[in-house]
Amino acid sequence: MSARSTTAESGRPAPREYLPPMGRTWLLPVYDPLTRLMGVERLHRRLLDRADLRPGTRVLEIGCGTGNLLLLAHRLTPGVVTGGIDPDHAALARAGRKARRRGVDVRLDLGYADALPYPDASLDVVLSSLMLHHVPEEQKAPVFREVRRVLRPGGRLHLLDVGGDQHGHGLLGRRAHRDAHLQGNLDPDAIPALVRGCGFDVAPPTRVETRLGSFLLVDAVR
Repeated sequence: MSARSTTAESGRPAPREYLPPMGRTWLLPVYDPLTRLMGVERLHRRLLDRADLRPGTRVLEIGCGTGNLLLLAHRLTPGVVTGGIDPDHAALARAGRKARRRGVDVRLDLGYADALPYPDASLDVVLSSLMLHHVPEEQKAPVFREVRRVLRPGGRLHLLDVGGDQHGHGLLGRRAHRDAHLQGNLDPDAIPALVRGCGFDVAPPTRVETRLGSFLLVDAVR
């Protein structure tokens, strides 16, 4: 079920529909407990291992939700410079509260990944975690073109998402073939081909099998 961003002030994105983190806005309070129960932090650690962040690295997470990946990045790499963007005001508010409790400085912006409010070549790394399947098919290429624009030459994209034939195993496997938001990722070549088509050099993806289902880790360089 889609939600609608209602912030349309000067300098803010115009309202449009989006798919919230749990698929329904009223489920947001259970998002963090559920992701902990599902072991998502292990996937986040795999993604950050590949990103190989350093103090001072300028990082953006597109579709940052409640900020779990960004806060983990700070825990693992103190001194990293992070920002996140998401269309869900409530999720961003939750991310901000968590960051303040931990004394972490994170820039959080309300917006959409296909219209990033950042200068050209201003970032070293862009992260995307379990976000791409929330994006309608026709908006995915504009997202990656925007990511390429804001990355410096040699900057890197590291992406984690549901991917590959799920074989009906796990929670995602049972959902994948009947959920329109997941079906675009079932071809294991779909995400790498899409990123490559937007001007990136793409390494062979890594498939990760979990009890939830299959995921792809995709690394690309501008």
